[in-house]
Amino acid sequence: MSVTVGGGVRAQNTARTRAAIRAAAMELFAKQGYSTTTVEQIAKTAGVSHTTFFRYFSSKEQVIIGDDLAEVREATFAAIPPGLSHFDLVRHMIDDLFTVVLEDEWASNYERLELINGDPELRFAHQVETERAISEGTEFIADYVGIPADDLRLQTFVAAVSGVMFHIAQSTEQITHEMARDRLITALNLLEAGLPLRD
Repeated sequence: MSVTVGGGVRAQNTARTRAAIRAAAMELFAKQGYSTTTVEQIAKTAGVSHTTFFRYFSSKEQVIIGDDLAEVREATFAAIPPGLSHFDLVRHMIDDLFTVVLEDEWASNYERLELINGDPELRFAHQVETERAISEGTEFIADYVGIPADDLRLQTFVAAVSGVMFHIAQSTEQITHEMARDRLITALNLLEAGLPLRD
């Protein structure tokens, strides 16, 4: 019992420290910009040492890019029921991913998203992270439907869905997470219907 409690306390302390570093970073970025803010400044504002900062984050950009939801996403995907079509599977994945994000204060933080979209360095880092996630998603879909991940049909399907995702994500129009999810599901429905241009 003591081991479990200890692990819980450590996890809570880790979460608090990471949150403090993120809050300090967001405060400094708002005041002086992302590029001119240093790790030393973030650590000082958060009340931690330079060494402690790197114990929790590998870089300044990861303070913003990372969302700590990898395990939650993995568990969510593992719970998807078998037997879905590839379109229904992706609908399920999209809905689950948005639910996970909306339930997390940091992942759904609009100031964070605006910072990522407004800074070229962060935007590039986020794109790299997104491409990695798409690659992992492709592997998951391949395993689920039982075909190789390099199958051209699967690659084409993923490219089409990913293209729509990037288009919606990079829109200059300010939309909520819910609106983005609805647009993505609608776009997926259009892909499944053969991309009709008329009703």
